[in-house]
Amino acid sequence: MKKTLRDNDSDFAKALARTAEIFVNDAFAAAHRAHASTEGVAHYLPAVAGLLMEREIETLSGVVELPEHPLVAILGGAKVSDKVGVIEKLLETADSLLIGGAMANIFLKSKEIDVGKSPVEREGIEVAGRILEQAADKISLPVDCLIVKGEISADSERRVVSVDEIPTDWIIADIGPKTLDLFKEKLKSARMVVWNGPPGVFEKEPFSKGTMQLARELAGLDGATIVGGGDTGAAVAQAGVTDKMTHVSTGGGAFLEFMEGKDLPGIAALENK
Repeated sequence: MKKTLRDNDSDFAKALARTAEIFVNDAFAAAHRAHASTEGVAHYLPAVAGLLMEREIETLSGVVELPEHPLVAILGGAKVSDKVGVIEKLLETADSLLIGGAMANIFLKSKEIDVGKSPVEREGIEVAGRILEQAADKISLPVDCLIVKGEISADSERRVVSVDEIPTDWIIADIGPKTLDLFKEKLKSARMVVWNGPPGVFEKEPFSKGTMQLARELAGLDGATIVGGGDTGAAVAQAGVTDKMTHVSTGGGAFLEFMEGKDLPGIAALENK
């Protein structure tokens, strides 16, 4: 069978190593996967971190090991089950956890709030309920939202409602103004903010307001701002504030696993880790 870069085959890794004298890994986004081109080849050459990898490790290690307080974490995304580990880790260290996007739908559903036709990860509802029982005092959920009828389209009927007033055939597309004010209040005194996952469908202009204003709010903070995940990085870029953030990680899965405290194989194999 033909070997690929993703197969962590020792013979293939050795073949790659024969083409070089030193291995410099600058692919933080792939650091959570043990591929022949990242983890495998590092066993057969002097292996060191590149400048980007070094900065990722240094910055994220500071968040995990020596965070500044108040530490505020912002989480979005579609699933809770994929982020249970990082949520639990953040709840150990963060002073506040702000939850938006489709992830908020799951937490609202766990509180028996009808979210209409909004996407909900059914298997995550019980997990969300358990998390709320353990740390409700740290968690802020949306109190209002922008909803649309039928489908998320610029032409669809839309309005802002309280989260307990969502009609059964409507979909949540963004956080509402009261939620944005709530999140801003939590962020006001933050000395460090970690953000993964936008709170709305920012890719479509009528529904980007919450995400854009949240990004600009972070840009004006005095504390450190660490952004991770492809969608979140894209949102920050769309808001025109990438250069105002302390660090925008190149990793998605790698960012989350690092924040969870896991050993990433692509980093563990390096000599200067």
